[in-house]
Amino acid sequence: MESITDPNMSDGFTSAMEEIHNEYLKTCGEIIDRTTEPCQSHREFVKCAVDTCLKKCKDDEMLFETIETFKRDLVQTSASLKVKRHAVSEMISEIEHKDMQKEDIIQKIETLKEEQSKRKELILSQHKTNKDRLKYLKKARGVFQDHLAMEIRTISGKTQVVKGEKLQFIFRNINPSDLNSAYIVTLGLNQDGSYQIVSSDPVLVCLPVLESQLQKTNKLPTFLASVRKEFIFQARR
Repeated sequence: MESITDPNMSDGFTSAMEEIHNEYLKTCGEIIDRTTEPCQSHREFVKCAVDTCLKKCKDDEMLFETIETFKRDLVQTSASLKVKRHAVSEMISEIEHKDMQKEDIIQKIETLKEEQSKRKELILSQHKTNKDRLKYLKKARGVFQDHLAMEIRTISGKTQVVKGEKLQFIFRNINPSDLNSAYIVTLGLNQDGSYQIVSSDPVLVCLPVLESQLQKTNKLPTFLASVRKEFIFQARR
């Protein structure tokens, strides 16, 4: 107990405690000195990492915005391509339709050419037939005049006979009271070469029947003989 109350002991203790405290402070200072540089480096590293992360986030945001823009552009491009494909498809269909129309027109033209060629051949054939028929009629004129007292006249025109001029067959020696009295039947030639009765003077009621028979048989002498008989029958009633 006395040692505790001894002033020298108290001073020594105080001195020892101060020395220990100073050692502790020195040790803490050394520790602080040793840890300051790593902490500073760590803070700088953390700051750099945070800055890098922030920059990466901004870059990612810009990238996402660019991707979204590309997506919108892609949607618009796809829609535009769809419209263009539809327009191209319609254009191709129209071209194919026009090609079909062209082929159809070409076929029609070829058909018309063939028909025109056939009509030309037919006209030439009918022309020859009509010329031969008129030649026959002219040759037979003398026979008809001598045996049937009949005269054949051509009603003149600006066109050729084969194009529609008419023939008049004039019968005499029909009426016993007036042998010189004329009985006339007029015939025309159609484009197809068939006969057509234009008129008769006097009028014969049975003329349509005789015309039908003539067109069926194409025998002109028989027709003229029948007409003469009808004129005689009508004149002597």
